[in-house]
Formats: sequence, structure tokens, C-alpha cells
Amino acid sequence: MDHSHVKRGELSLFSYEILGLVRREGAGAHDLLRMARRGRILAWAGESQYYVEPKRLAKIGYLRARKEPGKTRERTVYSLTDAGMQALREYAQTPVRFTPVKSDPLLRLLIADLVGDDVTRASMATLREDIAELRERVAQTAAEAEDLPHRRKYLLLVTEHLERMLDLHVELVEEVERELAP
Repeated sequence: MDHSHVKRGELSLFSYEILGLVRREGAGAHDLLRMARRGRILAWAGESQYYVEPKRLAKIGYLRARKEPGKTRERTVYSLTDAGMQALREYAQTPVRFTPVKSDPLLRLLIADLVGDDVTRASMATLREDIAELRERVAQTAAEAEDLPHRRKYLLLVTEHLERMLDLHVELVEEVERELAP
């Protein structure tokens, strides 16, 4: 597979996420940030990166930037260039690797012996509320997939996986409550 036009280290996993979110239809940096906030379960970059990375990708030729009127001022809308689409095609052919897990619940368990069972059990229980909110967001994405026939099956695969991840977190909370009971 020819990766000749993608320079080593030029594109990160986040770069490919931005290219995939921009899609052929295009999106502004604010749109990218809104998508990240709504799909919070998958948003792992700092908010400013949703403004910085598209600008960088446009500068190196993977996105095209155009100005459009906005609500209050002119906004930049990005769309994929041929090079951006080719980079996604090449990326799609590479082996999939498990992304390192950044997990607040697991960190809480790693420090439980230092802070105590009671505080750990109580803090882990608060995860239920967060999971409830995330379930609503995932359900909304699944419902919106019905209006996107060309992407429906892919979005439903993602949302079903996310639902199982949320179930797994609920199981972890329940296990912590059982194991750390007074």
C-alpha cells in the first residue's frame, strides 16, 4: 500500500477523526466541536484542538477551507480534498490497533487503597447519572442514523458498541458496590 503522499507523523488518529467528521459535505470548526460535545463518549481531544487541527490539515492540503456567512460573522467551512480522501482510504487499509484507554473509573479503582472503600464506592455510584446522559446521546445518534441511509449501518454498529460499553460500566459500578460494601 502506497503511503507516499502522507509524510511520517503528519497525520494522527485525531487528524483522521477530523477528516472523517468533515466528510465530503464539509463542516466548520464550531460544527466539529458541537459534534464532539454531543458525542462526548468519543471526544478525547481538548476543545481548542477542534479549531486548531482543521486549520493545520487545510494548510498541509488535506482539507479545503472556504468562507461562508455565519450567524454573527463569517465562518470557515472545511471540506475534504482529494489528498484528504486518499489519506482516509490509505488509513482504512492499515491494521486496527486497540486505542489506549483513558478511564476515570479505572483510575478510581487504582487509587482505592489510598483513599478508602467508602469514598470510592460513593464516587463510582455517581457514574450512573453520567451513563444515563450518555445513553440518551447514543440513542439520539441511533435515531438520527435512520435519516442517513448511506451511513445507517455504520452508525448503528458504532451505537450498539457504545451501548455495550455503557452496560459494561454499569456492571463495574455494581461490582464495586458489592465488593466494597461495608
